[in-house]
Amino acid sequence: MTTPIGSILHLLGLDLAVPDHSTLSRRAETLEVPRPCSRSRGPVHLLVDSTGLRLCGPGEWLIEKHGTRTRRSWRKLHIGVDAETGQILASELTASDVDDGSQVEPLLDQTAAPLASFIGDGAYDQAGIYAIIGKHHPEADVIIPPRSTAVLSDGGETTPTQRDRHLQSIAEHGRMGWQKASGYNQRALVESAIGRLKRVIGDALRSRTDRRRTTEIAIAVHALNRMLELGRPKSVRTA
Repeated sequence: MTTPIGSILHLLGLDLAVPDHSTLSRRAETLEVPRPCSRSRGPVHLLVDSTGLRLCGPGEWLIEKHGTRTRRSWRKLHIGVDAETGQILASELTASDVDDGSQVEPLLDQTAAPLASFIGDGAYDQAGIYAIIGKHHPEADVIIPPRSTAVLSDGGETTPTQRDRHLQSIAEHGRMGWQKASGYNQRALVESAIGRLKRVIGDALRSRTDRRRTTEIAIAVHALNRMLELGRPKSVRTA
């Protein structure tokens, strides 16, 4: 049976062998996909977030064919996006119950470019996150909204930390004012990147092992970044 790729090669007049699905799946265990490289003109504003991806398998097929109900399995994808270019610079695939904050260091380890800022939602407002970011990028601004019950640190009045300064700004200008002044509103761009991934690639993982799923995500990220290099939409505010 001719595969879709085989049909395309035939239309192009190319006489190339096309590996079958099983061969490609096995090779995915050890395939090295090039890591993303920042295209920004200076230090990166890194936006982080996570999303769930369902696992496709026999359970999904049974639901489609017989209406059988099964408990769906999920993986969580953590990504870091360059605010200037929209590129996904870092990605980690974990079990669905893994805490977002625990993946900050793995994401930073994949980001070779210097950071101007690290921007994440309230899930990253945890003890130690500021220290982890400071260890990798001492000059980076850490822009994470403190939880509503947060209070100043012991030395907050005299030697405020970045988190203390966020709390002081929120107390003075309100959360909406702080979001605008701090640049936190850029975080919407990482949600756009997640939406783009799910629209273009899909919201499910088709590989059967974790190593192959990691490769599947790496290929998806590479493809999306390549699309952005070829052309990006320009948004214009309308009255």
